[in-house]
Amino acid sequence: MEFIIVTGLSGAGKSVAVDAMEDIGFYCVDNIPPKLISTFYDLCQQAKEGFDRVAVVTDIRGGDMFTMLADSLTKLKEEGKEYKILFLDASDLVLINRFKETRRKHPLFDHSLTSLEQAVQVERGILKAVREVSHYIIDTSYLSPSQLKQRVATLFLGNASEAMVIHCVSFGFKHGAPSEADLMFDVRCLPNPFYVPELKKLTGLDENVRDYVLKWEETQGFLDRWLPLIDYMIPLYCKEGKSQLVIAIGCTGGHHRSVALAQLLYDHLINNGKRASVNHRDIHK
Repeated sequence: MEFIIVTGLSGAGKSVAVDAMEDIGFYCVDNIPPKLISTFYDLCQQAKEGFDRVAVVTDIRGGDMFTMLADSLTKLKEEGKEYKILFLDASDLVLINRFKETRRKHPLFDHSLTSLEQAVQVERGILKAVREVSHYIIDTSYLSPSQLKQRVATLFLGNASEAMVIHCVSFGFKHGAPSEADLMFDVRCLPNPFYVPELKKLTGLDENVRDYVLKWEETQGFLDRWLPLIDYMIPLYCKEGKSQLVIAIGCTGGHHRSVALAQLLYDHLINNGKRASVNHRDIHK
């Protein structure tokens, strides 16, 4: 049985993630108290049919019961029950804005916490230990709901135990670096198509821009060293037991160089039989 525990910050997109998991065949249960996770695991194993892929959501909505999550995870390990944790995260500013836009009340917002900022910070502190042991972390700060669904679907379309999933992310440093990145490469040192008038308004997905980025000796030298480095490191991460690897490639605005190289890396990984996805985070900004 593939058993996924979904948790994370309030407003980070857990509902969207679970919708995506249901779409690809997971049996999903929302807002389950941590104390009941082990019992529910047993019931799913006993039922067998229809419960080969299960996802449960547990989060701060459980109030004081949520503090028992660490004990529940320890119990699962002691009982030899295999599971993975999917953690949804986002920046404080994004979370605050989402609550303001939807006019929803934060679960921790009460008389002792009189501001959204306090509630988000307190929740982040409570979840810190869980985030550190999570198998999958997705920062949704810059992801649309459709992009998040695609990311989750890519992550779990196969059996999560079969192979590590590698996510290639292009971004612009001026919009902020992705906090979930395991490996980050700065390609601002390479020739920039932005200063070529006919290429300025195109992106790294356009053939003319890609050819411009790749034609330079500096870029070829980078690729000659970069791709073998990635190929060398992937088995090491697999040996460590890592379930996902996020490789971020950044340029100034996230439109040209980073997009072209993230797409090239994705194609390279797919051609070598890896499970991979690509997301051009800032391409439309």
